[in-house]
Amino acid sequence: MFANIGWGEMLILVMAGLVILGPERLPGAIRWTSSALRQARDYISGATSQLREDLGPEFEDLRQPLSELQKLRGMTPRAALTKHLLDGDDSILTGKFDEKPVSQPLPTPAPAPAPPAVTPFDSDAT
Repeated sequence: MFANIGWGEMLILVMAGLVILGPERLPGAIRWTSSALRQARDYISGATSQLREDLGPEFEDLRQPLSELQKLRGMTPRAALTKHLLDGDDSILTGKFDEKPVSQPLPTPAPAPAPPAVTPFDSDAT
């Protein structure tokens, strides 16, 4: 639930609670909040187990599309590129690919023609 909240945000919340509630009521508010979250988690797990008992094998049929949606939520552009275009090999994106020795030397390119020494100038064009 609070996976995206870091220590800095937690510190700001505690400081705001300290200013708003005061030092005498803050520990009670923290205890109440933690017990309410624990109780809500227990209710949710109880409801899930009750659904599992009532629906039986149909519960897994209900969970399958939800798990597929969860996989899509975690699909970042990099993960999609790696999965679909690179067949799961992200060595190109990370730069951690193994250099394989080349068995044949590469052909040398033909020399390009030299550019003209003086650039042509057309006084009528300007």
